[in-house]
Formats: sequence, structure tokens, C-alpha cells
Amino acid sequence: MKLCKILLPLLLLAGCHGQSKKATGAWLNENNVRVAIDASFQSVMDGIVSAYGYKNVEASVSSIYTSEDSVLWLLKKDSVRCAIATRPLTQDEKDFIKATYKLTARQQIIAYDAFALIVNKACSDTVITTAEIRDIVSGKITRWEQLSHSKRKGELHLLFDQSGSSTVRFMRDSLCHGQELKGNIYAQGSHLSVIEAVRQRTDVIGVVSTDWLRSSGTSAMTNFRDLDVRVMLVSRGNSPEQLSHICRPYQYYIATGEYPLIRAVYAINTDPRPQSKQSLFYYFVKGDKGQRIICNDSQLLPYLSVQIRDVYVHD
Repeated sequence: MKLCKILLPLLLLAGCHGQSKKATGAWLNENNVRVAIDASFQSVMDGIVSAYGYKNVEASVSSIYTSEDSVLWLLKKDSVRCAIATRPLTQDEKDFIKATYKLTARQQIIAYDAFALIVNKACSDTVITTAEIRDIVSGKITRWEQLSHSKRKGELHLLFDQSGSSTVRFMRDSLCHGQELKGNIYAQGSHLSVIEAVRQRTDVIGVVSTDWLRSSGTSAMTNFRDLDVRVMLVSRGNSPEQLSHICRPYQYYIATGEYPLIRAVYAINTDPRPQSKQSLFYYFVKGDKGQRIICNDSQLLPYLSVQIRDVYVHD
């Protein structure tokens, strides 16, 4: 008999109330939906956009996948009125949108994401601490033999998606305390390019949103064993000796907070019309249907409460 952990979403859909001023944007037809999305979440958001389109056949939905910097720039320029990003708008940004376009921004956490560190399938070095990750992005660690649990030697290169991405902002703000990144760190252009580089090279560590490692199809991945890359175990400890709690970025470890490289995902909406297809998309993402897709069809954790239960499965 095997003991497994499962996540059960408690989906409580909040009501939407209130009156707004009539929008005057020439492009903003009642049925138009324009959403700019951090490319880290393209896989799961493709599913949410498709599900919304099936439910609202009259809606004209266009999604733009780009870096987080570009996502928020499009929102602040009123080129889109819905965005998916890993940070909320600052007060200055909200004030700018209010003063320039007479629009009020609504924003809500919709999920929690985790970074996965990946190495070539041939590598046996799969344990790393957050302190070592911090030293890599600050330029203190540049070689494999500087890692406490590495059997490799030679230069170590860290690969991420692109400059201006939420990955870079997380590494700079959360790991480097706002300082610029240093060392052997290179942009590849996209998450897929990072994965492909890791497949071909044994001297690199790739940083990707964990949802990019999902197996094909619509089911959420339950393990990382069938991948053609290795997912590293990460310890929250600040020293190599503190390795009692090492784990990979499964939904369960995101929910318990044991996995250290976690970030929130936000939906932001500036459309003033509560019943437009644009606003209804925002409520769809953070409501029952959107949260179920996030929970069941991605490696992200939905923001709505979850229960963790022990389930016994017969072998």
C-alpha cells in the first residue's frame, strides 16, 4: 500500500459588483479581449484562453506572450487592458494609468509558480542550495567544483530565458537583493531554448518555469522521471550542511512552502466595464473554471485554498 499526497482545490468563486464609467477607447469593442501574458505561463494560459473562447464564442480573443517588462509596458500604454505577470502594479503605475486614461487597475493573485533548475540527463549533480544559487547569480560561483555536492569540474554556466523577463527580476530582487546579476549567466531567448540548450550541453544549469517541464497532453505531470533533462533538488538551507529538506518543484511542495524558489502570478485588469468580455476573462481566470485548469492541467498551484490529504493507493 502506497501513501500519496494529493491537492484538492476548494473553489470559492467571488461575486463581481459595482458600476464603472463607459470606456472610450476606439479599439475596445464589447467583445474584444486583448491580454498580454508573461511567456513563462504560455502553456497553462493557452488552455485557459481556449476554454474561455469555447465558453464565449462571440468573444474575439488575442493573447500576446512576451517578457514581463513588455507585458506591463503594454498595459501602461493602454494597448491591452488585461495582463498576466508575476508582480502587481506599483502605486506609481496605478496612479499613472488613472491619471492618463482614467482607468482603475484591479489585480489578483491567481496562482503560485516555481522555478525549476535543470541539468543534462548525463549529469549526476542534482543537489543545490539556495545559498549556492545566490552565489552563482552574484558571480561568486563560476565553476562546478565550487558546488558542495558536485562531482564535475570546469566552468558552470547558468541559462535563463531573456533579459526583461520575470526570471531575471526574481533572481535580481529575491536572490541578489536588487543588485545586478554577475558571473556566467546567459539569455537564450525563451524557455524552450533553455531546455534545448540543457539537452545538448553538460556544463550548464537552466532556469525555467516548472510548467514548461510538463509532459505533453492536458494532464499535470506527477513526476519528472520521464523527462530528457534532470530536475535538480533544491535545499532552502543557507549552508551545504542544511540538506534535510531537499525537494523538487511539485505542486505539493509549492503548497507547503518547502520548495524555496516560489513566486506569485497576478491577473491585472484595467477595463472599466464589469460585463465586457475583457473583464469577464479576468474573472474567468481567477474564478472556478480558471482555477481548476491551473490546478489540474499545470504544475502551478491555484491561489484558492487547497486541502492536502493522505490517500492510500494499492499497488
